[in-house]
Amino acid sequence: MIRRLAWMIAACIGCAQAQQSPDDERARHLAEHFRCVVCQNQSLADSTADLAADLRARIREQVGQGASDEQIQAYMVRRYGDFVLYRPPVKPVTWALWFGPFAVLAAGAVAMALHIRRAHQTRRKRSMSR
Repeated sequence: MIRRLAWMIAACIGCAQAQQSPDDERARHLAEHFRCVVCQNQSLADSTADLAADLRARIREQVGQGASDEQIQAYMVRRYGDFVLYRPPVKPVTWALWFGPFAVLAAGAVAMALHIRRAHQTRRKRSMSR
């Protein structure tokens, strides 16, 4: 009985997904390319935050009105900044997003190399003084 009920629920979900309009699919695809400004590590499509639900509805509304992907992206960037994009454009304002991790990694490598060098010199001086 439970298996039959589970199968019926799965079939209904499959039918509902199969009946999605191209607009719904396009809105979902667009929502996957925007970062949730509340969660910050999830896309709008995956987020359960209230703001994400509102933004998904806004995207669906704009798709329904015939807005292009570029127009929807421009709206989101104008409202929330380049951070809302998973791939923000490379420009002076976003250099920290693009190059910051590499700068931190390079600074760590230089600090480690200096530390190892000093430790090696200290050992060398101690061995020579004996």
